[in-house]
Parts: sequence; C-alpha cells; structure tokens
Amino acid sequence: MFRKDISVSLTGTLAKQGFAMVPGVLDEAERTELIDKLGPIIGAGQRGILGLPPIAKLASSDRLLSLVESYLPAQSQAVRAIYFDKNPNSNWMVTWHQDLTIAARERIDVSGFDPWSTKDGVPHVQPPVHLLEQMMTVRLHLDDSDKTNGALRVIPGSHRLGRLSAEAIQELRIQQPSELCCVAAGGALLMRPLLLHSSGKSQTAGHRRVIHIEYASFALPGGLQWNETP
Repeated sequence: MFRKDISVSLTGTLAKQGFAMVPGVLDEAERTELIDKLGPIIGAGQRGILGLPPIAKLASSDRLLSLVESYLPAQSQAVRAIYFDKNPNSNWMVTWHQDLTIAARERIDVSGFDPWSTKDGVPHVQPPVHLLEQMMTVRLHLDDSDKTNGALRVIPGSHRLGRLSAEAIQELRIQQPSELCCVAAGGALLMRPLLLHSSGKSQTAGHRRVIHIEYASFALPGGLQWNETP
C-alpha cells in the first residue's frame, strides 16, 4: 500500500540517479477504473489527458503531489499528461533521448525558449535547462512493465549533465551502463526530464499502458502558459 512518507526514503536515490521506482501507488480497482475510463487509443499515445476529470483528480491528489514535492524547490502542479499503450497493434521503440520540450497554449517568443515545434496541433518549445531541472515526471504503470514489453531503460545520473548533444548521447551510451526499469502494475516510476532514456518494442501479446504526468514548480515567463492547466 502506498505511504505518504515513502518519498523521504527515495530522496537520495532520485537526486543521485535521476529516477526512482515506487510500488503500490494504485490498487487493482483504481487501475481497472482508469483503463475503462481512458478506453482504447489510436496510435502510440493520447496527449492532453490532463483535462479528463479522473486524470486531473489523480494528478492533483495528495498521494502524487507528496511524491514530487520533496524533490522540487517550490509548490508543484501537473502541467501535462500523456497516455501510452504499447501493444501488438501499436508497437514502437524509442531511441536514447532526454525530455526537452514543454507544451504551451500558444507560441510567444521569449528569450531562452527555443526551438519551437508543433505536435498534434499544440505548440511545443524547449525551455532553459534550469527550468527543466525544476520538473519531475511520474509514470503510473497500469500493467506490469519488464524486458518483454518495452520497459523504460535509463542511464543513471545522466540528468546531472545538462542538455546533451547527439554526440554526447552516443558517447554516454558506450561509457555508462544502463538500467532497465521493471515496474509492477500499480507502481510508479519517478524521473527527471533530463534523464537519458529509451525503450524497445514489446515482444508480448498484451498491453503496456502508462499514464505519464509531468509536474513543474514554476510559472512560465513572458506571457507563456502551460497548455493543459487552467
């Protein structure tokens, strides 16, 4: 069963490694209800789900906020949520990368925010590194995630190296060992956006469903607004 004080024991691990795994955040009934309410999706994932009432309620719950607020410099809020479902009909691999973009309500040119791109009609931009360092991602696993179905693989400590070039990523892959993040259904993977990570294709006939929620402890400058917050 999830405990509110569990984040205390994870502080050192997450600060040093850039990720931590927390079991038992969701029980079976909650997982079943979320799967039912989210329904099937077309393609790899569904963006913009923070606007759905059950996801908004979960993202702002004490149980999730208590997981992230110990690691962020100020009060945090959920700013983006994505639902992923890796299965035989929608199967993919992800090369080594960092999560460098945020979703904005509209494009406003602000110093340090560059380059801009568009994903599913929503403006995305790379903020300065010092702001990415004030963010945390919680990946809630609705199914078991392991080496057979495309679990996330990370390079521990890589979040402390700033924004990495393609060349630096290739060098790091060779020099540093990676770790597979096997998380049981109902568990959560906490990770820093700058943590280098990848995932392979699933080799099973089942699902690997994950709710990916991003938290930030700062307001956007220059009139910029988060796309998924009120």
